[in-house]
Amino acid sequence: MTAPLRRWLTPVVAVFAAFAVFAGPMPAPAAPKPPAPSDHDDPPMLNDLIEASSRDFSKAKANLEKSKKKQLSLALEVRRAQADLDALAPQVAEIATQSYRTGRVGAIAMLLQSNAPDSFLDRASALDELNLVNGKKLGEVNAVKLRAETAKLALDAEVREQQKLTNDMARKKNEAEKSLRLVGGTGLTGGLVAATSPVARVAPNRAADGSWKPESCSQKDPTTSGCITPRTLHMYKEVKRAGFDRFVGCFRPGDKFEHPKGRACDWSLQNRGFAPWHNNDTRIYGNNLAAFLVRNADRLGVYYVIWNRQIWFVTSNTWSSYSGPSNHTDHVHVSLF
Repeated sequence: MTAPLRRWLTPVVAVFAAFAVFAGPMPAPAAPKPPAPSDHDDPPMLNDLIEASSRDFSKAKANLEKSKKKQLSLALEVRRAQADLDALAPQVAEIATQSYRTGRVGAIAMLLQSNAPDSFLDRASALDELNLVNGKKLGEVNAVKLRAETAKLALDAEVREQQKLTNDMARKKNEAEKSLRLVGGTGLTGGLVAATSPVARVAPNRAADGSWKPESCSQKDPTTSGCITPRTLHMYKEVKRAGFDRFVGCFRPGDKFEHPKGRACDWSLQNRGFAPWHNNDTRIYGNNLAAFLVRNADRLGVYYVIWNRQIWFVTSNTWSSYSGPSNHTDHVHVSLF
């Protein structure tokens, strides 16, 4: 038997005082089961996800600012177009009035009024000029109107699209940061934790109100010669099923807390015995294991988790500093109801 293993089997000093009222269940995770930690298609690390989402948010925000500047330019274009319309309105009204009173000025009417060759040529020239002016003015009115409408549509579409994109990026950034806080934040994990965890199957023996019924130490502990509760055995199997297959010990006599009651397990970072994390492999393994337990606390009946000098309670759903006989840098401790 190795020295670290003997150390784990020795009694430990009390971790903290007895706990009182238990809180109701946390919302169960709704995400589909992602790949296990040992699979090739691992979920991204939260630090990478946060960095990417922050970068995307900054880019979207910059694009929105550009769009708002363009929006101002387009708004000025709309105002200029409206001013042109207002300036042309009297001329259009004059043309319309003339047409209403006399009918559209035609070539025959103007030419018949001439009684000399010079007069005939002058009137023909005037006729062409009037038609050109009228056609140009009406064309300007239509062009200005179209320009104003096009500018307004472009203005609205541009801002709507960029605002939507910025909101989406902000939401993704906030979700990633919230997910990191749930599993201990940067201080505990260094951001080196999977963005998602496998979804555990719900443990048996749960009351209709969501609370967990008391259980006795009635199942053989697969890690020692002692016993564990049915709920602990279920948790053990689910953690293994999720891909965490390194050394673990559950039942341990000698203290007044959960190990002697078969309601706790210590999940080592090593394949044999216990040793503190010393590289990204062991730290990520501990981070991901703790994250799996926290994210599935409501399904497994988890009471609290201790890892890397921090402790998480289901009753508060927050992490806080922990100090005790073990700083838990060499294993993840989980206690169940």
